Formats: sequence, structure tokens, C-alpha cells
Amino acid sequence: MFVRVADPISQGFVASLAHPGANVTGFSSLEYDLSGKWLALLKGIAPHLVRVALMFNPPTAPYGSGFLRSFETAAPSFAVKPIGALIHDPAQIEGIISVLGSGADGGLIVLPDAFTDVHREQIIALAARHRVPTIYGYRYFTAAGGLISYGPISTDMYRRAAAYVDRILKGEKPADLPVQRTTTFELAINLKTAKALGLDVPANLLALVDEVIE
Repeated sequence: MFVRVADPISQGFVASLAHPGANVTGFSSLEYDLSGKWLALLKGIAPHLVRVALMFNPPTAPYGSGFLRSFETAAPSFAVKPIGALIHDPAQIEGIISVLGSGADGGLIVLPDAFTDVHREQIIALAARHRVPTIYGYRYFTAAGGLISYGPISTDMYRRAAAYVDRILKGEKPADLPVQRTTTFELAINLKTAKALGLDVPANLLALVDEVIE
């Protein structure tokens, strides 16, 4: 049973979502079209952006290339230049964010993966220091000082996973249980961080927010 896995097909966990075809099933947390949603929200709170980077660590985010392709496809609709920010060590994090902050038009999307999770305090601090509007995939980044986040509600996935575990323990085969997609998402904005960056959060965006952190 897996939870919080992005693109389980390309990662080789299952043959298809409807028919896993192996002794495993679970819940897919991230879909490629989230790239466009993250970009839309980032432009909504910082409309002046013309350069936006998608940051991820390839070894811990093997699904990153799929998100990058989706991001590059969506970018022209928002009049931004897409930048693939592939990182392998903490020093590269600072280099990328400092370049984005060298002008007043750089923004950042941080793709959820184990590496960016471990280094989230560094990423959040650098984004604040270099005044780079940044969107994250999970609420705990925003709670720690990040500007904005949009992503699946982890507790909901684990609650739904418990029902699958119960069915498996009662004799159902994992291969016969379709992989479930995330159905609940949450949007959070840190108003203190927005103010520090000189950003006014528009009323139409605030109306969509599930949690405002002040």
C-alpha cells in the first residue's frame, strides 16, 4: 500500500490506475496538471512575475520531468518564461533563488519531494531574503513562513488509505483495487510573508483560501 506517491505508473509501481496489475495499490497524491494550478496561483498573488522556476531534485523526484513538461506547456498562457531548476545539493538552492531575486520579476514553484522537504527552512529563508514569491505543495511550508501553498490534504489520504487496508486484510487483492487520486486540496496564504514581500493579496484570491496564516 502506498500513499503520497506521484505518478505511480511511470515510477513502475502499477501498470495502470484502474488495474494495478501487481500486489500493490494506493493513493496518488500529485497530478501533472498541478503545475498549471501552481503557476496560476503564483501569478494571482504576484502578477508582475515574468520568470518562474520549477525547483526539484531529480533523484528524489523521478516524476519531476513530467511536472516540468506540464509547467513548460502552461507557462505561455501566463506570459512567463519557464525555468527548470534541477538541484542536487543545498548550495544550488541558494544559487537559483539568488538569481531569481536579482530582478524584481522572478518567482519560484517548489515541487514536493524528500529533498525539498528536508531543506524547506533554507528554501523559505532564502525566498524571503531575496524577495522571491514562492508557492509550495503543502501547507506546512506556508505555516513555516512560506508565501502560499496549494496541495492535497495528507490526513484525508491516510484516512482513505485505512479503508483500503481494511479491505485487503479482509481478503481483497491489492491488484483488484484501483489506485485512487487525491480529491481534496487546500490553499493557504501567509499574510505576514505577503506583506514583507510588498504583495497585496487580491480579494478574489482570498475568497478561495482555506487557511489564512497571519
